[in-house]
Amino acid sequence: MRSSTDIGFSTDVCIVGGCGRVGLPLGIALASRGLRVTLYDINAAAVETVNAGTLPFDEAGAASVLAEAVAAGRLRASTDPASVASAEHLVVVVGTPVDEHLNPDLGAVPRALDRCAEHLRDGQLVVLRSTVYPGVTALTEKLLSSKGLAVDVAFCPERIAEGKAMTELFELPQIVAARTPQALQRAEKLFRNLTDQIVPLEPEEAELAKLFTNTWRYIKFATANQFWMMANDFGLDFARIRHAITFDYPRAADLPMPGFAAGPCLFKDTMQLAAFNRNNFVLGHSAMLINEGLPLYLVSRLESRFDLSSMSVGILGMAFKGGSDDPRESLAYKLRKILLLKARETLCTDPYISDERFTPLDEVLERADLLVIASPHPEYRDLTTDKPLVDMWGLTGQGVLV
Repeated sequence: MRSSTDIGFSTDVCIVGGCGRVGLPLGIALASRGLRVTLYDINAAAVETVNAGTLPFDEAGAASVLAEAVAAGRLRASTDPASVASAEHLVVVVGTPVDEHLNPDLGAVPRALDRCAEHLRDGQLVVLRSTVYPGVTALTEKLLSSKGLAVDVAFCPERIAEGKAMTELFELPQIVAARTPQALQRAEKLFRNLTDQIVPLEPEEAELAKLFTNTWRYIKFATANQFWMMANDFGLDFARIRHAITFDYPRAADLPMPGFAAGPCLFKDTMQLAAFNRNNFVLGHSAMLINEGLPLYLVSRLESRFDLSSMSVGILGMAFKGGSDDPRESLAYKLRKILLLKARETLCTDPYISDERFTPLDEVLERADLLVIASPHPEYRDLTTDKPLVDMWGLTGQGVLV
């Protein structure tokens, strides 16, 4: 293969799916280090917003860096698949969902590449950034080879937490995996623009490493939620118990508080790992039953204390986590569906998400007979109300007994 330096690329990096919550922070971070970045995305509205120097979603510390990079001409967005041809490095960041039967969608990455395959060029480095089912890197290598393309392929999974991208992209070690020494070296060189800490693996090792990471977090949340339910069922406050076992005791320091374990990654990746192991994953499936069943459990507890059919219930926070404007896979919506059947009236509010179905917080506090904090937004920490308040997160410091 000819060296990429002999081919003449006008752009350093093109990110496929580049205007989303993973691709855009990466593009901004690379542009902030002086690289020339193109964001290829099929979402025309997001492309227009980014080219205006504006974030299409909230991401702490990213807005001013984006505006500067666009103004300086180091970053631009495009809906044109031909834009991939100008870049030495192609980074693929697309959603990799499970279907309605909880089976992985193996075609998400190949479909994204197919949309721009005719514009790919020999000498490029194709980096898969999405969390993928084990074997998708090898599938991508075969796909590109079948098209007669002499390109390098690497898998370098993102590991940032939403809302912390602009610090974690520079501080966290980067896993880099490739089949050949050349591809590994090129991928390492690319990500050393962001961090000096590189962890090399084989592609299949890296694919499992990412799934293990998200599944471990999901299982930890399920453990806390199961403990919380046990304590509740015996009339005990899990927050007091947790404080006792974590206080100056490092071996229990990572026990989280209870709460809705949701979002676009943890549940989905746990199911991908289960499918990989021939659905022989009792621990993962148990975690899914606990976490996904939490809204039903919560409503059951409320029914034992209140006559919901005569009450207006206010749901505070609809994002999948505190301080976020992202509603994807939020269990607050499952809670809403259940309460629509049980309560006289259900009101929803969120300080970060615009939705015509939502009600302003002041009005919810006035009209509701019962309040439930479904997302631990910091705005609710000092909430003043004389209404019954359910706070399974322990956000208000009043305990978590329901």
